[in-house]
Amino acid sequence: MRSTDLPKLPSSEMTPESTYVDRRSFLIAAGVIGAGLAGAKALGASGLLGEMEQGEPQARGTPYGLQPDDRPTPYEDVTGYNNFYEFGTGKEDPKANSQAFRARPWTVKVDGLCEKPGDYALEDLLKPSKVEDRIYRMRCVEAWSMVIPWRGIPLKDVIDRAQPRASAKFVELTTLNDPRQMPGQRGLSFINWPYVEGLRLDEARNPLTLLATGVYGRDLPNQNGAPLRLVTPWKYGFKGVKSIVRIRFVETAPRTSWMVAAPSEYGFYANVNPAVDHPRWSQATERRIGEFRRRATLPFNGYADQVASLYSGMDLRRNY
Repeated sequence: MRSTDLPKLPSSEMTPESTYVDRRSFLIAAGVIGAGLAGAKALGASGLLGEMEQGEPQARGTPYGLQPDDRPTPYEDVTGYNNFYEFGTGKEDPKANSQAFRARPWTVKVDGLCEKPGDYALEDLLKPSKVEDRIYRMRCVEAWSMVIPWRGIPLKDVIDRAQPRASAKFVELTTLNDPRQMPGQRGLSFINWPYVEGLRLDEARNPLTLLATGVYGRDLPNQNGAPLRLVTPWKYGFKGVKSIVRIRFVETAPRTSWMVAAPSEYGFYANVNPAVDHPRWSQATERRIGEFRRRATLPFNGYADQVASLYSGMDLRRNY
């Protein structure tokens, strides 16, 4: 398929500017903007970053890779402004179209090149790992961003229990394919369903890589990928495969959904890189949801210290 056949997703898309101005005025009045994170380590130790707006859930968790002026994106935006094409291409479609989605009971197949394959109930898959609350930056390939308090377990825990064989070099993750519940799978033909993503095994084992089960200390809403999704904060958000039903260990790199749909625009690694533009827009800056001014995008989304060594010797200009 040609990239021109795809829906246009310019970085200037989405919410009207007036909305951001109104929100900024509210936050200034509330004393939020300008407060910064002053003392992120102390906040992490306390396990609390505070409420963004009265009545919203608290953003609990340890901050990872946050900058001094990062604040958690309000819960209403985290859960109301999403890309989840299984429920439609509009940012509000996932919330509007997923309310009847059934995320329980849930089974995840673990198979491929591993010693302990099986079909695992979600609860068994998560045991005996300790669920953690972590606050990460999130950068969408469309050049907007958020700061999200995730809840989940390290993907490494699941990998180690599955005991991948020496021949396994990659892990492939697949979304549920159920057009009855996911209307986007009935109406969108440019993606070959089900949605597939993948990581190199060392990326998947990185301590930052999370299998998320919640946001803001609550279970994942349907529109955010309930009940289980991938989070790799140094990569563009489309790598975050949602509603995962299969984890498969393979020898060669999976053909991921966006690589198949638009190979000239989306690559396997998809590391956040402000020096490499998308063919249709710049990646040098980003629009933080809830803010008026754009901000500079950081290499690896601010997580270079933790992940840059994974790509030593690779031409990062070709990692897109």
